[in-house]
Amino acid sequence: MIRFFVSPHDISTTSIRLNSDDAGHIRALRLRPDELFFVCDGNGTDYLCRLGERTDNSVAEIVSKHQSLGEPSIACTIYIAYAKGERLDYAVQKSVELGATKIVLFESDRCVATPRDTMKKTMRLQRIAMETAKQCNRGIIPNVVSGGRFESIINIAVKSTALTLLFYESEHDLSIKSILEQYFPPLREHEGYNTLSISLITGPEGGFEKAEVELAQSKDIKIVSLGTRILRSETAPVAALAAVMYHTDNL
Repeated sequence: MIRFFVSPHDISTTSIRLNSDDAGHIRALRLRPDELFFVCDGNGTDYLCRLGERTDNSVAEIVSKHQSLGEPSIACTIYIAYAKGERLDYAVQKSVELGATKIVLFESDRCVATPRDTMKKTMRLQRIAMETAKQCNRGIIPNVVSGGRFESIINIAVKSTALTLLFYESEHDLSIKSILEQYFPPLREHEGYNTLSISLITGPEGGFEKAEVELAQSKDIKIVSLGTRILRSETAPVAALAAVMYHTDNL
């Protein structure tokens, strides 16, 4: 079913005001007055709506509302190193599909390419996140932001979430499976796991420098393996997030 996002300020008790772009989209889809669609407030509430009486399609009448079913029970922030070409597009799109709460881009020592205009880059990726959120029934639009250098983002990650994992191809002892089993027991064993949050940090095409890994370790960040195969920079965040969502019953 078609979905739109609006500001909570545009929602009243019985109706929702749509912006000109969404009204134009409705005209292009030729929705009939009896057809239903969803409008989301971006905070996790879905409103089942139909077209209002205005002929410009700018008002949606509320039929019912409920909590968004597309939101996971765990808050997961993905830290992705800048990459060249369309690799970031893919990583952002799939991270939103899988349920990431926030996506932070950063510069690492081995980054092959970093954007000259980070604001322009993040704005473009934010549009990708918005369109993806519409398509996959998310209840929020995950923020895509630039976090600066690696040294800055690890401090942010440690302070903002309960557990931070950095994925490193030279780590052979601690697997993502073992760390998730330690911190996120199955629901039947521990009812409170979904109150926790997690940060996942993945590296650039060339991987992390050893000094970066050591710095992360000094901040009590867990250095984790994604297996014996070397994953591409756009695959690693998607694989890590999928593992977290599966283990916490969100897939």
